[in-house]
Amino acid sequence: MHSVGIIYCSGVDFLIRASVLGATGYAGEELVRILAAHPKVKIVHLISKSYAGEAFSDVYQSFTNILDIKLEDIDVERISKDSDVVFTALPHGACSAIVPKFIEAGVRVIDFSGDYRYTDKDIYEKWYGIKHNSPHLLKKAVYGLCELNRKEIAGKALVANPGCYTTCSILALAPAVAEKIIDTSSIIIDAKSGVTGAGRSASLDFSFCECAENMKAYKVAEHRHTSEIEQQLSMIANEEITLTFSPHLMPLKRGIIATCYANLKDTRYSTQEIIEIYKDFYKNERFIRIYPNGRLPEIKYITSSNYTDIGLKVDGRNCRLIVVCCLDNLVKGAAGQAVQNMNILFGIAEETGIDSPPIYL
Repeated sequence: MHSVGIIYCSGVDFLIRASVLGATGYAGEELVRILAAHPKVKIVHLISKSYAGEAFSDVYQSFTNILDIKLEDIDVERISKDSDVVFTALPHGACSAIVPKFIEAGVRVIDFSGDYRYTDKDIYEKWYGIKHNSPHLLKKAVYGLCELNRKEIAGKALVANPGCYTTCSILALAPAVAEKIIDTSSIIIDAKSGVTGAGRSASLDFSFCECAENMKAYKVAEHRHTSEIEQQLSMIANEEITLTFSPHLMPLKRGIIATCYANLKDTRYSTQEIIEIYKDFYKNERFIRIYPNGRLPEIKYITSSNYTDIGLKVDGRNCRLIVVCCLDNLVKGAAGQAVQNMNILFGIAEETGIDSPPIYL
């Protein structure tokens, strides 16, 4: 059995033995790409029920002669014995059934599903429409939004990796909520995501002809990430927050842009004053970039990186704060954040393996 304490010792080299369940989905592939280049990681098992027996480089030929490891079906005992950390990039519901087995074996788990992001199983079951298989673990899990929960993440056995829309929306609004400069009952989030956010499974709605040269809203006022955003912002505000969240699909492979609106409590706030509040709130955060007055982020400025870019503007006519936030849904919204969580868990420099600059073109 593994210990769940931090294994890092200053001045001593070690490799984190990592396994990925769901390695052939888009988030799983992105995670494998990052882990393959991580100087402190050894990939030991890649799990894919659909492609078990095939080489990972046969499924994703970009890995030819780089990572030719064979994909396997799930063997909890063998994976647990060989791994220090397991990333579970499986569908919602499947994770809550298998994660307890790894926790019981003493292996750290970083879970990509929504199964452990909630403190209340009833909220989860309401929004996801399925029964939770291991509600006893909800209190033991930590919500892995690194910039807000870093101290709580360190040393934990189970990290719930946040959703991509939620990471973007929460980071955009956290300073304004924490500093109580907005009316929390007035929050509206207009968010747009690239098609990879829907996953790799075939679906007519996400086929080329349906998405190209098109843009559409979906699950308005009922998207499950609404409840996740509300829960986390409510915890920051120490009050119950209900908000409006409207997601849209963009004809892009990757990236999220969230434009957030909220009424200011005080008409005297200027754009520059709130920028300074945001800069101070995130002053020690490597992966948060606050834009200067007059500039706003764009998706191409964060593509394939772990950065979150935030710009804002005060609408003086309406006494309203407008915050624009961009991140890559596959990196900071999934795999990059998972690796950031892993780095915190094992006591190594947080930026290790995820400090590459964005790809502009």
